[in-house]
Amino acid sequence: MAKKLTITDLIAQKERLKQKKKRTQTLYVESLDAEVVIQEPASSIADEAIEMTQDPQKSDMADVHMVYHTMIEPNLKDAELQKAYGCVEPTDIVRMLFRSGEITTISGFALQLAGYGSGVKKVDDDLKN
Repeated sequence: MAKKLTITDLIAQKERLKQKKKRTQTLYVESLDAEVVIQEPASSIADEAIEMTQDPQKSDMADVHMVYHTMIEPNLKDAELQKAYGCVEPTDIVRMLFRSGEITTISGFALQLAGYGSGVKKVDDDLKN
């Protein structure tokens, strides 16, 4: 069982928490028969993607936005890559390279790296009469 977190613990962990590196994850993409690397999204990127899901006109772009901003290998922001694929908008590259389901899955993994849907577990069961 984990111990209760105290103020003393948080103060002791201050430097480690301030200097934590963004986590990365390697994923295999079947349609490309290759591996890609994603990075934990900045909170602003995650917030933007979550906000997009609330707007019916932008909801289909939320996962694309997340993939575009979290993929570090290959670098989807590379100008040469964008030019080679004739991208009008920078995020167009995401739909050109990946299948729809892959985009959603990659986005989900990126959000998990940021702690969404994981990393926190309920300790006590619901109270019973």
